[in-house]
Amino acid sequence: MPSGNPPAKTGSIAPPPPILSAKTAPLLSRQPARRDMRRGPTAADAIHRDLRAEIVSLKRKPGEPIAEKQIAEAYGVSRTPVREAVLRLADEGLIEIFPQSGTFVARIPLGALPEAGVIRKVLERATVRFAAERASRSQIAALYACLEEQREVDAVGDADGFHQADEAFHAQITEMAGYPGFWAIIQQAKVQLDRCRRLTLPVPGRMRTVIAEHEAIVEAIAGHDPDRAEQSLVRHLDNLQITVDDVRNAAPLYFSGSLTDEQIAMDGAS
Repeated sequence: MPSGNPPAKTGSIAPPPPILSAKTAPLLSRQPARRDMRRGPTAADAIHRDLRAEIVSLKRKPGEPIAEKQIAEAYGVSRTPVREAVLRLADEGLIEIFPQSGTFVARIPLGALPEAGVIRKVLERATVRFAAERASRSQIAALYACLEEQREVDAVGDADGFHQADEAFHAQITEMAGYPGFWAIIQQAKVQLDRCRRLTLPVPGRMRTVIAEHEAIVEAIAGHDPDRAEQSLVRHLDNLQITVDDVRNAAPLYFSGSLTDEQIAMDGAS
């Protein structure tokens, strides 16, 4: 079981529950709907998927306790698959386990963001070039459909829906490139970045800006212009760059650690 010193006090725009002992930490007020599930790996996979989505979307805030018993009851399973899911999330850096203290949603590590951005940029620059070279008419039409879905969710102010449509857009580009496996690597690398991005989506006009950047990428792919496609993608990722001021102004106590001068200078923390 991972171990370490208890985290510093955490907080948020609306302060999350304080980190207390396992006996005194308050239960999360929101509970997933109870559902019948088979015991074993299938249940653990589903619990991992759901918890991961809730953590990345900030429905479970950094610093909030994870009540394994409550989760097990909600899913109608023993604590074994819940514990398996929690350990997997701890390996991904999304949950922290502290002996004699409890299990909590991990804070976002500032020091990990620049490297994650570089990994994402390197891989997506390659895939967007291949996509521009290889895209078929039906694949280009699918990208335009992704743009239309983004406009629809933006029109109703659905930040969760927009994030999903955004993910589908970038995943489609890796499919078009002929390297769909790249997307799994990118998703794993950028998981902490995604938590940061969810703080920026509610900003008025932010989703429309992203859509305009996506349109430029699609136009370049449709024109089979790899250079322009890459340039458009780089501009898009650079505009998503998360600076120290951005994250501190948004929710400073959601984060842990700090950025060194060298890390701040790293390009592509998007």
